[in-house]
Amino acid sequence: MFVVDTNILIYAADQDSPFHDRCFKLLNDWREQASAWFVTWGILYEFLRVSTHHRVFRKPWSAAEAWQFVEALLSSPFIGILGHTDRHLEVAATVIQEMPHLNGNLMHDAHTAITMRENGIQTIYTRDTDFHRFAFLTPVDPVA
Repeated sequence: MFVVDTNILIYAADQDSPFHDRCFKLLNDWREQASAWFVTWGILYEFLRVSTHHRVFRKPWSAAEAWQFVEALLSSPFIGILGHTDRHLEVAATVIQEMPHLNGNLMHDAHTAITMRENGIQTIYTRDTDFHRFAFLTPVDPVA
């Protein structure tokens, strides 16, 4: 089991990205595999934000185009949307105590990391090196 981060989705969607071919192939492979893999609503909304933003995405999509990508992704039979459990408050408090330097933009990644920890998932496919700060995660850069 693993989580796929926003940047992998972005590279799979952006045909101009030098990482497109690798990420697109991985995403298609995951969509066809017979074992569980996950995203979060935060990751999906971040994908919507980036893919429709004219200053971030090279050729921004309309909201409808970006949502169509999300729907296609979620039609995969073994994808799940990782959510909070009744342990979220406890796990978040523990992570914040373990990592007192958390602040600013790292909080979005912390939310993903905390949600993963409370659900017992350690592996995240990402190019975001900030995930290496969370000792309980195993970040995998699929294009490194």
